Amino acid sequence: MAARGRCPECGSGALVEDAHYAQQQLVCAACGCVLSEGLLTTTYTDEEHLREVAYSQSTGQKEQLTRCLQRGIRRVQDLCKVLQLPAVFEETAVSYFQRALQLPAFHLVSLEKKELLGGCCVFVTCRQHNWPLTMGTVCSLLYARQDLFAGVFLSLQKELGLSVPALSLADLVTTHLNSFRLLQPTANVPAQFLEDREKLLARTLGLVELASETWLVTGRHPVPVVTAAAFLAWQSLRPGPRLSCPLARFCRLAGVDLPPPAHLRLKELLEILLGMASQLSWLRAFRLDKKTVVKHVGDLLQHRVVLLRNAFSQGDGDELQDTAPGQGSPGQDPGCPGSLVAQEQGCPPAGKRRGGSLRPLLPPCLLHPRKRLRGAAPSAPAVATTGDEPISDSEIEQYLRGPEEIQAFRKAKGW
Repeated sequence: MAARGRCPECGSGALVEDAHYAQQQLVCAACGCVLSEGLLTTTYTDEEHLREVAYSQSTGQKEQLTRCLQRGIRRVQDLCKVLQLPAVFEETAVSYFQRALQLPAFHLVSLEKKELLGGCCVFVTCRQHNWPLTMGTVCSLLYARQDLFAGVFLSLQKELGLSVPALSLADLVTTHLNSFRLLQPTANVPAQFLEDREKLLARTLGLVELASETWLVTGRHPVPVVTAAAFLAWQSLRPGPRLSCPLARFCRLAGVDLPPPAHLRLKELLEILLGMASQLSWLRAFRLDKKTVVKHVGDLLQHRVVLLRNAFSQGDGDELQDTAPGQGSPGQDPGCPGSLVAQEQGCPPAGKRRGGSLRPLLPPCLLHPRKRLRGAAPSAPAVATTGDEPISDSEIEQYLRGPEEIQAFRKAKGW
């Protein structure tokens, strides 16, 4: 039998009257919340004196958790066990979930968002304890869309006033590489493709730092950058059998998804490495391309600071092209190419490297803009003022200042 009203827990209007142990209860069919309960007699004495006792009093439970809250707490606990989190993490996540369900902002949300609320509480707890957990990992465990999960996460952070620190790029690299199947022997991965975890992690971190210093990370999703850096690091550790392996096969062997922008990030990283390789003296005799430069990634990362300074200009690059031989730029280190000391040691001037020009170290969106900026439409040429244009009465009154001028204007108007 349906009843009128709405559930205070979930806002649903599906309220039914159910007979439980011969007593009438008003129950929400959506979340199981008991809105009101009937009365029971528990002893013969109470029955003789016609005393009615509530069911919650007869069982000694004055406060009962709703079915929605119980299901949510159980989901949070299961998620913590799957992620193998410490016990203190589980307690904190459960307390966040209980606090959130008491707020009116989460009463009228959909059942799908309530299911994601527990995952958001676990995600917030891990971030606060500096535990490397990504939003994609939680969404894959809950089979949820990332946009919907992000919306619930922002609402939880706002309503509870929580401070959630951002995950550093190094932590993201560590978390992303831990899921690779190339780090442990399996039947589907050839032996020459297996790699040591620590070596791959160290080389990938170096390439990610290089990408960060060359504007390849700013304003972009970090996962494609990490994927491209891990692929280059994996190839550079054993170039012989791995150079022929493409990026798509690498992701299949590693058991991770291939994000579409990863090919672009890989191309940009290779361009940076080629520019740096042109400044190494022992590599100038070789004609390096995007495949052979991978063999020298270790040397390039070892001398990263000097090679970036020599291969790319920090500004427009025009002022370095006109630098006269034997004269360094203002504030230049005596050890840098282009200075007098460097030229005495046989280093070429700064303006003579790489065909006489230096590529500016700018974000790729400025070097290769996809869309051209539309210029403003030319305004119509202004008509020259001659002084013979007609003036309205309202404009004339703005020019009158004294009473004599006002009186003269009135006489002229009367004429």
